[in-house]
Amino acid sequence: MEKIWLKSYPNEVPEFINPDHYTSVVDLIEQATFRYANRTAYISMGDIRTYAEIEQRSRHFASFLQQLGLAKGSRVALMMPNLFQHPIALFGILRAGLIVVNVNPLYTPREMAHQLKDSGAETIIALDTFATTLQAALPETDIKHIIISSVGDQLSFFKHHFINLAIKYIKKAVPKYSLKNTIRFNQAIKIGATIEYKSPIITGEDIAFLQYTGGTTGVAKGAMLTHRNILANLAQAKGVFGPIFSERPQTIVTALPLYHVFALTVNCMLMLDNGGTSLLIPNPRDMQSTLKAMAKVPFTVMTGVNTLFSGFLRQDAFKKLNFSTLRICVGGGMPVHKSVAEQWHEITGCHLLEGYGLTECSPLVAVNPYNLQYYSGSIGLPVPSTDIRLVDNDGNDVELGSPGELWVKGPQVMKGYWCNADATREIMQDDWLKTGDIATIDEHGYIRIVDRKKEMILVSGFNVYPNEIEDIVMQHPKVLEAAAIGLPHPATGESIRVCVVKKDPSLTDIELISHCKNFLTGYKMPRQISFHEDLPKSSVGKILRRELKDIILVQKGKDNE
Repeated sequence: MEKIWLKSYPNEVPEFINPDHYTSVVDLIEQATFRYANRTAYISMGDIRTYAEIEQRSRHFASFLQQLGLAKGSRVALMMPNLFQHPIALFGILRAGLIVVNVNPLYTPREMAHQLKDSGAETIIALDTFATTLQAALPETDIKHIIISSVGDQLSFFKHHFINLAIKYIKKAVPKYSLKNTIRFNQAIKIGATIEYKSPIITGEDIAFLQYTGGTTGVAKGAMLTHRNILANLAQAKGVFGPIFSERPQTIVTALPLYHVFALTVNCMLMLDNGGTSLLIPNPRDMQSTLKAMAKVPFTVMTGVNTLFSGFLRQDAFKKLNFSTLRICVGGGMPVHKSVAEQWHEITGCHLLEGYGLTECSPLVAVNPYNLQYYSGSIGLPVPSTDIRLVDNDGNDVELGSPGELWVKGPQVMKGYWCNADATREIMQDDWLKTGDIATIDEHGYIRIVDRKKEMILVSGFNVYPNEIEDIVMQHPKVLEAAAIGLPHPATGESIRVCVVKKDPSLTDIELISHCKNFLTGYKMPRQISFHEDLPKSSVGKILRRELKDIILVQKGKDNE
């Protein structure tokens, strides 16, 4: 379609970006760490690490991985919260010529085993607080090398030992585990320091990340994000936020986990290119510690999801922070609610800019202009070098203002799904990626998401897929039929309700939720169970989730009258 959104771009935002400014993400890492060597790259638990320190330690870690005999393109799983260890390991994996497989540390053994097995990862870097989950998942994987770290490992000497002892013996947060073929993270870096680093030859078309997502249906799939995909999205983010990031190095609050693709591109890559400082928040659910850390650092940029912003707004300590340096706040992963955006602006003096992306797009597709002075209620404008289409069920373009499925084309679109040609063909048509989201676009180029063609549930910015929830529920011997749907929730965007037809009348909601806890991580857990005589079905017996959701919403409306 005609790029009507270009007329709404601020003057400084380019129509096109150069995705080949760097030859690879490794080129970006090495140029940036050299250029900004003496600047503070990361702050964690009161300690700082300069770009020079991150460069040295990641290079040594890369040397260690190379001496393990891992061939170029081997997959290395990284299961780490926001600690110094994360960027060191991340950069080290890439600098060794390997592929990063980001793993959510909160996964259950079943979820972890699927991702590790599907990716073919033979090496994993993990925090010891999650070692028992890894231990339970290992039999179903091909993992041969395990690198274990503790929370305080990369902190200064005394703080390192004090925090590790406190977490292990006072908080008792490190469970007993038994893992073979392990080495400590710090020891791996020491070994790597004695080995010559061999810089691999990497092109933009080489895969940098296997970023797992549900795609349109079924279990999680690995989106193959190339070095060029990531660099293109970096350049696109830099294009739309450029006037702010070109002024001077920024300081960003990194409360979103770096294994989330939004934080990976904006908090990690964009800040690396900017030579800025990232305040690492290891556990944003610990609001007290998070706000104490934020109070000590004059931050200029914040990213997050609606859930996080809403949580901050409920804290008195947040309202007492100094926001005089804050320049830009970006919300993604889920819709930003109007009430949250308005209250945020009232307290911070900074507008929340809502954006939109998909893992398959590295992830940024659209965002509101950096100089927007009001809540638009939209996901903004397509980023530079991005084409979009809105199409009907027959693949024909719809008229301006009419709803249609959003298709995306640009240099940030993934290579495809890892070892899954069928799923790739399902979501890709030529160079277009079918998002599965139904949207409209107005005469100024602003896009609004009006529905989801795919029946994904979005909980606090994380994708939850009904098939996976239903598969677990159906494993309970007292369940005859089940359907998972998402219902609006003021804090998390959506909450999961499972609608069940009983096989055994004695089944209770408490019993079923207890069953789910054995197989599903926290954000995938159903918050409500409802029992039904039957579930709406199509003529071929397929349960109609959308119709079921509409019935429940109507009933909830009547109950609230």
